[in-house]
Amino acid sequence: MRKLALSLVLLVVLSMPAGTVLAQPSAPMNFLALLSGAEEAPARDTLARGAAVFQSNPDGTVLGFRLIVANIENVVAAHIHCGAPGVNAPVGVNLFVGGAPGSGAFNGVLAEGVITGPNPGNGCGWMTLQDVVDAILSGGAYVNVHTNDGVDPSNTGPGDFPGGEIRGQVFLAGPDK
Repeated sequence: MRKLALSLVLLVVLSMPAGTVLAQPSAPMNFLALLSGAEEAPARDTLARGAAVFQSNPDGTVLGFRLIVANIENVVAAHIHCGAPGVNAPVGVNLFVGGAPGSGAFNGVLAEGVITGPNPGNGCGWMTLQDVVDAILSGGAYVNVHTNDGVDPSNTGPGDFPGGEIRGQVFLAGPDK
C-alpha cells in the first residue's frame, strides 16, 4: 500500500507541467495530501485513492495544484477544508465543482490549476492565500473528494459518499530546491 502511495506521489510530481506552478528565484514550498477512505470521518470502505500536490511561489501569492484520483466513481466535488485529522469542517477552497451525480468511474487528473485565494465568504474564515498556507502548516487543512450516485438514500457505498469518500491532511513536503 505504501509503495502504491509513493508511486502515485512520484507520478504526480514528475508529471506536473511547468505552467502549473510558478517557479521563482527563491525556493517555493511543496505540500502534499494522500487521500484514502480510511482518513474520512467516519472512515469509508473504498478502494478509491488520490493525491493532491501543491506548490507555492516564493512570495506566497499563488498556489499551483494537481489532484489525481484512482478507482473512484461519481465524483461531484473536491475541496480544501479547514480542520484537524478526524474532524469534519467547512470548505475553504474549491478544487473541483460541478461533477454530475452518477457520472461513473474516473481515474486520472481530476483537477489542476492555480489558487490565488480562498473562496469568498468561506466557512473557515480564511481571507487570504496566506491564511490557507498557515492552516496547512499548522496541520489544520485537508483535501477531500465527494461522490454521489444520484440515487437515494446516500452513503450506500463507494461512489455514493456526498460528505466525502476520500480524504487526506495537507502537509509540508519540503521546499523545491
